[in-house]
Amino acid sequence: MKNKHAISPITFINSKVTVSVSISLVLFLLGLVFLLSVFAGKLSVYMKESLSFDIVLADDTEEGQANSLLMQLEKAPFVKSAQYISKDDAVKQYIGEDPSAFLGFNPLPSIIVVNLNSRYAEADSLPIIEKAIRNFSTNISSIEYRNDLLQLVNTNLKKLGIIFFILAIVLFIISLALINNTIRLTVYSKRFLIHAMKLVGATAGFIRWPFIRSNILIGIVAAFIANGMLLWLLYYLANKLDDASVGGGTTQISDIISLDTLYMVFGLVMVLGIIISTVTTFFAVNRYVRMESDDMYHI
Repeated sequence: MKNKHAISPITFINSKVTVSVSISLVLFLLGLVFLLSVFAGKLSVYMKESLSFDIVLADDTEEGQANSLLMQLEKAPFVKSAQYISKDDAVKQYIGEDPSAFLGFNPLPSIIVVNLNSRYAEADSLPIIEKAIRNFSTNISSIEYRNDLLQLVNTNLKKLGIIFFILAIVLFIISLALINNTIRLTVYSKRFLIHAMKLVGATAGFIRWPFIRSNILIGIVAAFIANGMLLWLLYYLANKLDDASVGGGTTQISDIISLDTLYMVFGLVMVLGIIISTVTTFFAVNRYVRMESDDMYHI
């Protein structure tokens, strides 16, 4: 005679699949937060290193002296890149027509365009960097930079960082709550089994371990599913970049995010899947281990 309260294998498997999918979606959300934090950091570096300033050279500066200064700048730790633009190149780049034909001379100066490393691109660092650059050569006429623009960029990036940090914390709390509720529901369905194990003298640790072991496996499976979705998303973005590119090159995932960072994100998703599943299962089972049998009928 069948026990009408027994759980069929199909129902058991369906519940495991449902829990795995639910947790994997939450872990995917957390992984996406990690990836966005990496992209936000790259955006900050890109914005700072895109800002440039000009070193205006004296009119009597020879090309050899300019190249010597350029080499010193390229070796400086605060310089990301430096480019020498001669008077003739400046005409081609900024005017297009030779002004000496109607002015009798070329009024444009030779300049060196400098992009700073992101960690040095701070408003209070620029005066110190300017002083250091002037010590490189006596052929520098002036150094022109937009201090106000750099301050504006840094201020906006800091605001963006704070907003993103708050958003990440909120999403993490929501994700933790969702996983906790999902696991508590699975434990809730077996609360009378827990009570029966207590009646035969099982210790709290003995009761907890099967639930923890089962949910750790579910957390691992969910982490693999979440990482698979993250990998698919990166492939999708890479294909979209290929479609949007004009040069005909092929975009790799490593062009979007470094492989080391990708492995780190995958590892974090896996670790979070295990830790959150373990901790939430521990407290969920403890609730029913400590509960009296009469109370189980009223929850």
